Amino acid sequence: MEFDVVIVGAGPAGLAAAIRLKQLAAGAGRDISVCVLEKGSEVGAHILSGAVIDPIALNELIPDWKEKGAPLDAEVTDDRFYYLDPSGALRLPNFIFPPLMSNHGCYAASLGDICRWLARLAEALGVEIYPGFAAVDVITGAGGEVQGVFTGDMGVSRDGHHKPNYTPGMALQAKYTFVAEGAHGSLAKKLMAKFDLRKGREPPKYGIGFKELWQLPKEKHKRGRVIHTLGWPLTNDTGGGGFFYHFGENLASVGFVVHLNYSNPHLSPLGEFNRFKMHPLIHAMLEGGKRLSYGSRAITEGGFQSVPKLVFPGGALIGCAAGFVDVPRIKGSHNAMKTGMLAAEAAFAAIAAGRAHDALDDYETAYRSSYVHRDLKRVRNVKPLWSKFGTALGVPLGGFDMWTNQLFGLSLFGTLKHGKPDYASLKLAADCKPIAYPKPDGIVSFDRLSSVFVSNTNHEEDQPVHLQLKDPAVPIRDNLPMYDEPAQRYCPAGVYEVVRDVGGNPRFVINAQNCVHCKTCDIKDPAQNINWVPPEGGGGPNYPNM
Repeated sequence: MEFDVVIVGAGPAGLAAAIRLKQLAAGAGRDISVCVLEKGSEVGAHILSGAVIDPIALNELIPDWKEKGAPLDAEVTDDRFYYLDPSGALRLPNFIFPPLMSNHGCYAASLGDICRWLARLAEALGVEIYPGFAAVDVITGAGGEVQGVFTGDMGVSRDGHHKPNYTPGMALQAKYTFVAEGAHGSLAKKLMAKFDLRKGREPPKYGIGFKELWQLPKEKHKRGRVIHTLGWPLTNDTGGGGFFYHFGENLASVGFVVHLNYSNPHLSPLGEFNRFKMHPLIHAMLEGGKRLSYGSRAITEGGFQSVPKLVFPGGALIGCAAGFVDVPRIKGSHNAMKTGMLAAEAAFAAIAAGRAHDALDDYETAYRSSYVHRDLKRVRNVKPLWSKFGTALGVPLGGFDMWTNQLFGLSLFGTLKHGKPDYASLKLAADCKPIAYPKPDGIVSFDRLSSVFVSNTNHEEDQPVHLQLKDPAVPIRDNLPMYDEPAQRYCPAGVYEVVRDVGGNPRFVINAQNCVHCKTCDIKDPAQNINWVPPEGGGGPNYPNM
């Protein structure tokens, strides 16, 4: 199948790019063929975000979005920040935060619902969207340029033979290919290595984010209230924090982020999320409510210093595939949409000029003059200061740095480096204090398996395992004695277990059917021995409105 542009991923970046391409074509009175591939069973099935949406990009892409029925109707009216200790909460005054941190004018919403709405608009413009198809590799030309993507085979058994429903993958050829997979995507990893896109950049940084959707008692629901927290249950040397967003009809997004450069291998990010929900401030808001859904996803946190080269011969990285999340704001959807639009404009101009399969350098130039680049530069030192000095000192220093950038356009720190990648930050288990996590109560806090159940995660059981070990001996031979095999704890879905036989001999087990596609294992494994590849298309979580 041949198209002008193929886009991998039906998230905000991919859909914004598709819509912008069709808008430009309509304005020029010409046609352009656009295809969007989505590995989830439907658009939105794998979308997970807080989310408080800054509408700046949407205002530009679809100025009449309100009239077109965009699912953004809970404007932020009450913006609160708290610092938590084990028993209390200190509300931080809003005036100490620079204007960039204000959530007023933003909307609490479901990003999954927004993507479903964007998909409908895109299809009405003539975009072809194919959910349930995972792009597994790129098509390359004689000169190494990207000429499209291959989708994965379907109907292959775990041992590799073809089942009766076997369907071979497709080759989708394109003049330009946009990779919009989200954080730490498998194609983006290949392309960064193939074209050395990270040369001269700082290593990527990540967090693991958890989110639950709750139905609250009517009397506790405060539509438009947005809460962010720092501090407990995390220790000073572990970055992260919580959020609680009220929106919709008595709905609330409750979530927690743990920065993946944590050092204690005994730490369980899900355990920390459960402890967060037991804090008096949060527990009181959840009491009497009902959990509707659960999910987890890696979040890009490297920001300005870690953004790779965005273009390669035949395509571009857009959205979180390149890492445009603004860490202190905990927002990236608007930046994802804007970069998708910028790439679309560069590709349309190139196609109109008769070009194909070259580097869209105009996209890179446009990014550097956009508000995405400007805002990321303003907050560039927040993450490295937090990592170096901890929450108590690093966060105030980051706030000071944001103010100097806001007021004077400069930083006294220059541009700080992130240092080592997240997988290299773990200390030996013997040198760290074990953490005793309370048993989940099943009311406010929950175990892994019950959480996976409400994520609606499903994989065809008889298919090749998509969590590949480069060396199957590493988990037991190296990671277990050195780090007490941290995969048992950092995975939010119970994919990895160390089980012992009757003789006490350990064995590493991969429950691939539980995977919620968060990519944390690929990021945090200290041996970099786990390679996440796409499973059969349509597998994974099926988030209803996350």
